[in-house]
Amino acid sequence: MSCLVKDHMDTPTLGVVVLTMGDRPTELRALLDSVLAQDDRSASVVVLGQGTALPPLPDGVAGVELPENLGIPGGRNAGVEWARERGAEVVVVLDDDGLLPDTTTLRRVREAFAADPRLGIVSFRVADEQGETQRRHIPRPGAADPMVSGPVTTYLGGGHAIRMATADQVGDFPTPFFYAHEENDFAWRALDAGWDIHYRADLVLRHPRTAPSRHAVYYRNTGRNRVWLAKRRLPAALVPVYLAAWAAYTLTQRPPKEGLKAWWAGFFEGVRTPCPPRRPMRWRTVWRTTRLGRPPVI
Repeated sequence: MSCLVKDHMDTPTLGVVVLTMGDRPTELRALLDSVLAQDDRSASVVVLGQGTALPPLPDGVAGVELPENLGIPGGRNAGVEWARERGAEVVVVLDDDGLLPDTTTLRRVREAFAADPRLGIVSFRVADEQGETQRRHIPRPGAADPMVSGPVTTYLGGGHAIRMATADQVGDFPTPFFYAHEENDFAWRALDAGWDIHYRADLVLRHPRTAPSRHAVYYRNTGRNRVWLAKRRLPAALVPVYLAAWAAYTLTQRPPKEGLKAWWAGFFEGVRTPCPPRRPMRWRTVWRTTRLGRPPVI
């Protein structure tokens, strides 16, 4: 692992990536103002328009207008590549309707990666306008307290940081996913490669309280991408266990009739269609995730 990163006493350079579809100009400007207000102003910052024209951006923020909406994983791949070309050693990815309320956040991200050469991914704590964190934003099963930091097996897409050496080793986000579970796919590859993932309750992204079902593609993509994730990353013996567990969980959540119909349509689309490559995690990684409290069937 030591050959993959620079000396841990050095402080890594940062790149900040924000994706937007152009429908939140006010929130985007507030986020960028909070990034530019950080006490560490050394980061390169870029906004990528997903098939949309960008609004005027503040000085010090680059803009890239992608020719089409590449989806979340495709857009992040473009952002990571932009940061890589500018020499960033850690990439911070933020939702365009988020906000960094603490001006020391980016400095502490740099310090976290400098202190631990095995650290591959840092997950921020997502908190709403009242400072509360929704249960779905705690990347740890059974954890009621969002203020507890520690090692986890996945991370939050809305606010996170990835060491560039991790991205170089494990590869791109899965573009065919378009939306939903691209973080799980990347996290499992990172864990399998020996990197650590930490949830940091003190690194806060303020974000409006929302439901994931607000996205039109939520139910179908969730069902499809769960299957693709299992087919790509799990040992064969665990694939049916994982899919049965998630089907049962979905039914217990009692989604609306149309949502459940879309979920099953996505599920069977995932069964019918491939999403290569298939590179299942090693059994020792299965055991590692189990020791961390989340075996890859939950």
